[in-house]
Amino acid sequence: QVQLVESGGGLVQAGGSLRLSCAASGSIFSIDSMAWYRQAPGKQRELVAIITSGGSTDYGDSVKGRFTISRDNVKNMGYLQMNSLKPEDTAVYYCNAVVSDSQLYKYLYWGQGTQVTVSS
Repeated sequence: QVQLVESGGGLVQAGGSLRLSCAASGSIFSIDSMAWYRQAPGKQRELVAIITSGGSTDYGDSVKGRFTISRDNVKNMGYLQMNSLKPEDTAVYYCNAVVSDSQLYKYLYWGQGTQVTVSS
């Protein structure tokens, strides 16, 4: 079993920055992709950013140029640096990861989410 725990959320004024962290622990042989999603009240969950095991990244259109995803493969950590935050970035942010076990079976795991609130 694998656990993902997000941290770093909070309340910030528009234009400010936050850095989210995602700590993966448990029966991990390797982590393939890691991603951040967000869900605002009344809206569908949407992809914010994704990073592959090789470091390739992709971003949702609304955050390109403002957010940066990164990872530490040694520590099994993922990060989301969020700059120039806007009120519309307010949402619960979720980390997910595709994890391979020792038999190279792949599983998708989700964290419990962390609230980000941007005030105007």
